Amino acid sequence: MKSKLEYIWLDGYKPTQSLRSKTMVRNNFGGTLEECPVWSFDGSSTEQAEGNDSDCLLKPVAIIPDPDRNNAYLVMTEVLNADGTPHETNGRATIDEGDDDDDFWFGFEQEYFLWDMTTNRPPGFPAGGFPDPQGQYYCSVGAKNAFAREVIEEHLDLCLEAGLNVEGINAEVAAGQWEFQIFAKGAKRSGDEIWLGRYLLERTAEKYGYAIEWHPKPLGDTDWNGSGMHANFSNGAMRDLGDESVFTKICEEFGKNIERHISVYGADNDQRLTGKHETQAIDEFSYGVSDRGASIRIPVGTIEDGWKGRLEDRRPASNADPYKVAAAIVKTTKEAMAK
Repeated sequence: MKSKLEYIWLDGYKPTQSLRSKTMVRNNFGGTLEECPVWSFDGSSTEQAEGNDSDCLLKPVAIIPDPDRNNAYLVMTEVLNADGTPHETNGRATIDEGDDDDDFWFGFEQEYFLWDMTTNRPPGFPAGGFPDPQGQYYCSVGAKNAFAREVIEEHLDLCLEAGLNVEGINAEVAAGQWEFQIFAKGAKRSGDEIWLGRYLLERTAEKYGYAIEWHPKPLGDTDWNGSGMHANFSNGAMRDLGDESVFTKICEEFGKNIERHISVYGADNDQRLTGKHETQAIDEFSYGVSDRGASIRIPVGTIEDGWKGRLEDRRPASNADPYKVAAAIVKTTKEAMAK
């Protein structure tokens, strides 16, 4: 039997990378990562190489079934130079091997807009105009409030069938805006799952004539919410010690490293992090219990459980690379714990 392996990678476009993929056909494939060979591609077509030296390599790092094609798999890869070293566009390689263990858990809340290619607006927006003000769309139901649900439901089913650890979906604050949440243990695995979830979303929406708009503020300087990728995170000490000072130390350390985080939290994030629409200003830092206007929110559940649990960094944008986000969070948290 022949199997289809869809090799997925991130290109070299700036300031925001895009997903790319191509199909390899294999005989008698058993479905394991070890059976997936390294594969080359033309990096000159993806802003990752020059035409006179164009070969780049795809190193498989994760594999899941592809439930939307017959006898198929999705293979997440990272890009290497021809000599086998990590390509400069390889965000996964920014996670040190010593930082990639199950001690760190991540739950990413991936917001996005569906985008109608005929109106150049999200579904629910009239061409060249706006629907009723936001408020009625969050976690909504009904044709006046929730738009293109068929895309979202199909995407959820595909993710679950593929084995991605999606923990929920919901309609978001703006019309045509949705969210899915993925939890994973380990910095690299969490990034793999978000990128695979994004890929399935792009391909599902494609069937319905929609694009996915990852920009953090696609509706410009209006009173409509932007899109984030809130990063919930914890390590063993946060989950087990029950010590308020641990959380305080971590939050304070994040406040000392604003640029480290903002630099990898997504392009054009300044348009979203304005201090309005449930955000803190991009050049300021704050943390607080149940405060969705803070840089970092301390969930009420963490306190109720005796200061055992997680923190939520609300600053990452919807277009941020989860690998780079996780790498920055791990680095700053470890520095806080070392003091």
